[in-house]
Amino acid sequence: MDLQLTDKVAIVTGSSRGIGLACATALAAEGCRVCLCARTEARLLEAADEVAAVAGGRDRVLPVVADVSQVEGAQRVVEQTVRAFDGIDVLVNNVGWRGGGALLDTSDQQWQDAIDQTLFPAIRVSRLAVPHMQRRGGGAIVIIASIYGREAGGSMTYNAVKAAEISLAKSLAQQLAPSNIRVNSVSPGSILFEGGSWWRRQRADPAGVAEFILRELPFGRFGRPEEVGNVVALLCSPRASWISGTSVVVDGCQSRAF
Repeated sequence: MDLQLTDKVAIVTGSSRGIGLACATALAAEGCRVCLCARTEARLLEAADEVAAVAGGRDRVLPVVADVSQVEGAQRVVEQTVRAFDGIDVLVNNVGWRGGGALLDTSDQQWQDAIDQTLFPAIRVSRLAVPHMQRRGGGAIVIIASIYGREAGGSMTYNAVKAAEISLAKSLAQQLAPSNIRVNSVSPGSILFEGGSWWRRQRADPAGVAEFILRELPFGRFGRPEEVGNVVALLCSPRASWISGTSVVVDGCQSRAF
């Protein structure tokens, strides 16, 4: 199926590895020109080369070293994308932070970090990108949330900010529909990729992770980043023209919510 994304301009935040990189790759494979951003330059440039291999050339991929949890970082990503590609059609907000523990063990700073490094990047980059989408007559925004924004699981701070992201996507969808901008969240389950949290846990406690898989994952395996990225590409495309304001679960039946 042609997703009708040829020459659309996409920004994917937190895209040097994992789900973000998979989203950027899927969009590039469908013909998008893609801005990747991350804080670590060396890994970001490697990721840009990987995406360029499916994008049809290095000139179709823009790597921007930036911390989008900071105002100036978010501005740099949007400004450089518009300068390079003359607009924005698609935004995938993927940046997130996981930390903290139980109530009495989680400091105010850890709560603030969860908000500043997960929720605010989605707010800021969306606010900066929307005027450019409006000038082009529409667009699509996807926020990468989690099944643990829909039901209990994971750390308390992660639960809270992922629920907030799902709520934000719904609110933005209602606000931006008159501008022909669709907004959805995607709620992945447990996804395994090199350098990710499950990869680190599996190396540290293979027996414990094997037990988790047996208990929690009906298909008997972790999800793969590209399984999320492919769904995101569809949601960003005109093929999903009547999907807005929802949270699409991509979890291999891991979650228990209806």
